[in-house]
Amino acid sequence: MAKVVLYMSMSLDGFITGPDDGTDHGLGVNGERLHDWLSPGGVDPRSHRPVDEPSATVFDELMDTGAVIVGRRTFDIAGGWAGDHHDGVPIFVLTHAAPDEPAPGHARYVTDGIESCVAQAKAAAGGRDILLHGAATAQECLRACLLDEMELQLIPVLLGQGRRLFEDMPPDHIELEPLRSLDAPDVLHLRYRVRSEG
Repeated sequence: MAKVVLYMSMSLDGFITGPDDGTDHGLGVNGERLHDWLSPGGVDPRSHRPVDEPSATVFDELMDTGAVIVGRRTFDIAGGWAGDHHDGVPIFVLTHAAPDEPAPGHARYVTDGIESCVAQAKAAAGGRDILLHGAATAQECLRACLLDEMELQLIPVLLGQGRRLFEDMPPDHIELEPLRSLDAPDVLHLRYRVRSEG
């Protein structure tokens, strides 16, 4: 059964971007440091796949997903990935209001809430997992009990400022079950299952 999996690079103090992130500077000031795990030891220039294991394993899992769910802000900052996040998989953009122009390429806007967005992505994913992007969208999925797993790339840096992954979460208690820990150059890959209530 398809799982909704959040993939996110994060500093040790919980930031997923540096300060002043936006369309002109996607990861904010010094935020590029969070994606350095994609390049130690080099990458394959055709696929952008890291050469070093186990980062390559995590990258391969990310690229084997069958659909992408992303928030509108993240989608816009990423330039909509020119309509193709990877391999032509459908992109579902959660937004309060769709713009007048249609979404580019394989993307489509979803305006009727996170439950509908997840249902559409699961229907389109062909049984494969769904890649989730964006802090606000991840928080919506958590609140709606729709996030199954998290794959966090913990980077050994303190950014001090920026956008935190779990900044605006309510004071609910959410338990996570550790599934895997992979140590790689300059990153610790941590995978968790979100435990359902009850």
